[in-house]
Amino acid sequence: MNHIKALKYILVWGAFVLLGSCSKKDDVVPPDELEGLQLTTTMSNDRHKIELYTATGKFQTGYNAVYFRIKNTDGSLVNNAAATWTPVMHMMSMMHSCPSSPVTKKEKALSTYGGYLVFQMAGSDMEYWELTLNYSIDGADYTVKDKIQVAAAPGRVVESFQGSDGKRYVMALAEPAHPRVAVNDMKAVVYRMESMMSFVPADGYRIRIDPRMPGMGNHGSPNNTDLIQGEDKMYHGKLSLTMTGYWKINLQLLDPSLGTVKGEAVTEANPGSSIYFELEF
Repeated sequence: MNHIKALKYILVWGAFVLLGSCSKKDDVVPPDELEGLQLTTTMSNDRHKIELYTATGKFQTGYNAVYFRIKNTDGSLVNNAAATWTPVMHMMSMMHSCPSSPVTKKEKALSTYGGYLVFQMAGSDMEYWELTLNYSIDGADYTVKDKIQVAAAPGRVVESFQGSDGKRYVMALAEPAHPRVAVNDMKAVVYRMESMMSFVPADGYRIRIDPRMPGMGNHGSPNNTDLIQGEDKMYHGKLSLTMTGYWKINLQLLDPSLGTVKGEAVTEANPGSSIYFELEF
């Protein structure tokens, strides 16, 4: 009899463990929508708190991938908002905006929104950036606005200039954010300024690159490719970095007919272009 009871106990316990294992295996663990991001700042109005995130926990000059969440007063997350944003630099004698992407849902996210902002200059105590976020939820419109701190990036990662065509442009380095000794995927954005408050993607251009190490005899590297525009409106190419140290990425912006808008080729007589990005690792 004791043997029978023991056998029943083993069978019941085994079934329990098996069911428990199946349950855990079948559970769907939601992804962490904020993985790799740090809280940068918060903005609020009387209905919502907006948390803004970046990879570094700060805004800086150049290209910034920015994500945000909208929280109700009870702390629940909003997942059905439609939003736009407007960054404005308040200077002593004028105001201007900067290039920015549309706001969309973060890939595979339920309640995280984002895009990118390209700041041409850092803020200070006297001159500062202000971010306005307009959004709608279930047909109701809301606005939140606040100052944001924009620091200077460690290197030169954004260029603002007037081209040979008389138009003003902003170019910014998006990738590699973490350069390595290899042929790196390189991404950049190019915008044309229509007015102080309006910037549009410059379509069909080409970015010619020539990476050099000024501290090492200004030597270059092989296997680089020009950046051309993809369907995402960003410019994609290959950047070869053959050793660690300081690199100057000399740039030439070419228009759709391949005429030079800005930048010069590197020669023995000309060691660097007038427009360039910097990387050091």
